[in-house]
Amino acid sequence: MNSTSSVLERENNMSVEKVKNYLEQYEAADRVMVFDQSSATVELAAAAVGCEPAKIAKTLSFDVSGQPILVVTTGDVKIDNPKFKAQFGVKAKMLTPDDAVTKIGFAVGGVCPFAVNDGVVIYLDESLKRFDTVYPSAGSDNSAIELTIRELENYTDYSTWVDVTKPRE
Repeated sequence: MNSTSSVLERENNMSVEKVKNYLEQYEAADRVMVFDQSSATVELAAAAVGCEPAKIAKTLSFDVSGQPILVVTTGDVKIDNPKFKAQFGVKAKMLTPDDAVTKIGFAVGGVCPFAVNDGVVIYLDESLKRFDTVYPSAGSDNSAIELTIRELENYTDYSTWVDVTKPRE
């Protein structure tokens, strides 16, 4: 293992531990799954978990007028720009990978709706409601946790439900 990969592995482990520590208050830390392979994309996460891609709860990070926000959606949708602008008053602008780390607290591929930095506003997209359980990341690009929608609501400090997505073509 070269030094770059060992640094990344150490950062992944620290991020997963941060999420596990957060989830202890809900007695859910032991449910975090860590994989030997990457789960950084919807397709990779679905393969690692063993579910359909739609059930992966992807957490997207945006800048809304200087405010970092997260929108948690299903894996089979994409942001609908007119709906996003109607909801938030600005065009959808994703955070850069560097900004995701500094403003949210997690690297792209492992951004999750738990244990985020102070001041981050979290929204849950209506697309999630068609499933009983979904799989968000648990802080790294090789982790996940299965949650019911009620658990997702309870374990995240979410602001509100929004409808800002559309099916992928």
